[in-house]
Amino acid sequence: MKTLTAAAVQMISTPSVAENLATAARLIAQAADRGAQLVALPEYFAIMGAQATDKLLVKETFGDGPIQQALADAAQRHGIWLVGGTLPLMADDPGKVRNATLVYNPQGECVARYDKIHLFGFDNGTERYDEADTIEPGQQPVTFDTPFGRVGVAVCYDLRFPELFRGRDADVWVLPAAFTATTGRAHWEVLLRARAIENQCFVIAPGQGGLHPTGRTTWGHSLIADPWGEILALQAEGEGIAAAELKASQLDRVRRVLPALRHRVL
Repeated sequence: MKTLTAAAVQMISTPSVAENLATAARLIAQAADRGAQLVALPEYFAIMGAQATDKLLVKETFGDGPIQQALADAAQRHGIWLVGGTLPLMADDPGKVRNATLVYNPQGECVARYDKIHLFGFDNGTERYDEADTIEPGQQPVTFDTPFGRVGVAVCYDLRFPELFRGRDADVWVLPAAFTATTGRAHWEVLLRARAIENQCFVIAPGQGGLHPTGRTTWGHSLIADPWGEILALQAEGEGIAAAELKASQLDRVRRVLPALRHRVL
């Protein structure tokens, strides 16, 4: 792995795709101006509707659509690797979508697609979420190779399933999210740091972070963690950017002095 400057973009997405795309473009440009070579957007960056079904109205066919075109154009314009948060793509079930992360190289080519595998379900009596109502789960974990090393992709609720991350031999994991304030306050940071420590990798976690026009509050605290579990950058609340240099020497040192990955027996 070579040294990489990375940026996790935090947004407070709205029900308007056009508004969200404009915000994303502005924040991507800011990250690129700060020297970021890899920029990651949060889950649901393109739309957070008033109803869970709103995303069905703007779903796209893989390879075609204004959201995908905006991502490709941004990657090419700034010459960056762009992890496009998640966007709604056509599913086999016409009443659902795939919550998909698309990755673009500096030429604006889509080089990887990950469909969220684990679908969030939560009901504490006052808050209720059930992504399975409108989302069709993916089946296949995804990694892709870059000049900086191997990068894995997971999304939000996937964070709670460590087996997804294990054995993928990734140097970096990117994890777009839209954690609720309730679960984020309790678990977000500790889970991200755990995934970084146990897999001896960098974690880039861009999130939704604030009070949305629909009344929903997301936790934010977008961060970048190193293989020792230290937080290198943090954007606590509101839109903004958490940026950091991911040093190959740090990755190599952790894996050398504590070769836990080589000590696995299962």
